[in-house]
Amino acid sequence: MKETKFSYYFDEERGILFKTYYGPITIEDINSSWKFAFHEGLIPHRMKGFVLDYRSANFDVEPERHTEIAAFYKRHIEVFGGYKIAIVTEAPRDIVIPVLVEMHDEGYSSRPFSTMEAAISWVQVGFTAHADL
Repeated sequence: MKETKFSYYFDEERGILFKTYYGPITIEDINSSWKFAFHEGLIPHRMKGFVLDYRSANFDVEPERHTEIAAFYKRHIEVFGGYKIAIVTEAPRDIVIPVLVEMHDEGYSSRPFSTMEAAISWVQVGFTAHADL
């Protein structure tokens, strides 16, 4: 039986898609989990942004490969464009990857957080993209 490495929940009231990761997460896991979401239609057309929760996971990613995450978002700018992507992690060693990815943001905004509350607030404050919500 394949181990579940991610789950999705769309909070309609907040307009946020929550994605939770579990266990060690590789670049391939990140890419395949998004491709799964695309294929299954899990990403709403009308929302405010994304909160990616890594509190039950850890990055199994070499720091020099961080550009592959930003490149994936850019290749799928039709999905991520104009949105905020908040990354929540509590482990100090796991904050490195989101900080490095943030340096390459283009057409979307990402930022690491250590609390869910701060991540949600950031996604909701100053929301302008797709303002028909």
